[in-house]
Amino acid sequence: MDVHAGVKLCLTCILASLLLACTSYPDEGTGGIAENYAGSEFSPVMPEEPLGPEHGLRFDWKLAKLHLDSLVQEGAQWCFPAAVLQAQEKQNRIARELEGGLWIDAANDIVIQRKKLNDLELRLDYVLSQATCAPPQKGQEFDNMMQVVEQVYHLLNVDNQFAYDSVEVNPKYMGHLAEAANILKPHPSIRLSVTGHADATGSSEYNERIAKGRAQQVKRYLTIFGLEPARIDTHSLGEDLPLYEGDSPGVRLTNRRVSIDVIADQTSTPQQGVSR
Repeated sequence: MDVHAGVKLCLTCILASLLLACTSYPDEGTGGIAENYAGSEFSPVMPEEPLGPEHGLRFDWKLAKLHLDSLVQEGAQWCFPAAVLQAQEKQNRIARELEGGLWIDAANDIVIQRKKLNDLELRLDYVLSQATCAPPQKGQEFDNMMQVVEQVYHLLNVDNQFAYDSVEVNPKYMGHLAEAANILKPHPSIRLSVTGHADATGSSEYNERIAKGRAQQVKRYLTIFGLEPARIDTHSLGEDLPLYEGDSPGVRLTNRRVSIDVIADQTSTPQQGVSR
């Protein structure tokens, strides 16, 4: 049995012990690669609480965290550091939603997180079948690049809502795109994956098309601001995986957006000839 399969077999046993825990978040400044990453101290069930549907979400959050931790233990933070950073920050977001009682929002984010972790696992399995993920030789260079990844990720995933039936980028987000392009120009190894989203108004075919148009419009402005087109991939999820559930004007506005992943997979060279 390989290491990854063994870790998966352990998840249920580990969960049984973790469900009994009752502590708090780490102190500020002790979050590791993702500053506010909620670690195993986050308890999925509080002892004084009656059981309810929210506990299933907390259980799912813990499963996702254990999945992410197992990928990190196998070296994902070295082969795919940007993906790990963003997955950790997504775990933080879900934890905050759970603590705030935002059950539907947490459920949406858990679906997104599971998909991203499954994709990361497939990529990692492929790399580890031929090599191993090793820490970078130049620690300061790696740290500097991860700061760029985090800065760009936060810069491009806010204030990008679109008007109804429109692919036009709003002026505030246009400034974010220009700033991100300037940050990324000296770092050619960093790429972007831009996914367009639509609200639930309209047909599925139309929403798929307009969401794709939003992603392509973001790519267009990034290239105008100086990034090579080959560094930017575009995708569309249409109305699938909304950021929030509901049909109010505010929720629909928020769901008309792009989500952007920052990809920096080649920060360290895998040691060839070493397999699992």
